[in-house]
Amino acid sequence: ADTPKPMLKVGNKPLLHTIVNKFEECGYTNFIMCLNYKHKLIQDYFGDGTKFGVKIDYTIEEERMGTAGALSLLKSKLNEPFFVMNADLLTNLDFEKMLDFHTKHNSIATMGIKKYVINSPYGEVNLVNENISSINEKPKHKFFANAGIYILNPECIDLVPKKFYDMTSLFKKIISKKKKTISFP
Repeated sequence: ADTPKPMLKVGNKPLLHTIVNKFEECGYTNFIMCLNYKHKLIQDYFGDGTKFGVKIDYTIEEERMGTAGALSLLKSKLNEPFFVMNADLLTNLDFEKMLDFHTKHNSIATMGIKKYVINSPYGEVNLVNENISSINEKPKHKFFANAGIYILNPECIDLVPKKFYDMTSLFKKIISKKKKTISFP
């Protein structure tokens, strides 16, 4: 109740600290944290990033903007592809590999995805009108889910309205404009 989710400790440090360390280990040292809920706790913990070997700037959302909506508040113009990541994830993702994949495929937006398999505990009945066409006993459903890690080219920011806007909406907009979006499993 008193701690924003990114500041919950796993082991001896907050989730967000682990994320910053992981990026720093890969050579990324410039961060912009878009914050809303209990932002002061996060700012007090990280400061300007010096004690973590990085530089951290903050964008404060006066009202919740969503992952993509917060990008509309960025003060400085970005000039190269950048990562956007939910602040409550633990991952062993190879960020360099994802960025290389993004660049190699000449994408303007890349979404990290994760494969999920759900085992249905029921026999599924398929119908055509009221007629049973087939029965699948306890099938497995396989699909890809959004993993909450993205790479965007700077031009994507111009597509974000200054309101609550999630990443799914941004990707749908980019796709509708026939721009190249790819997935990184």
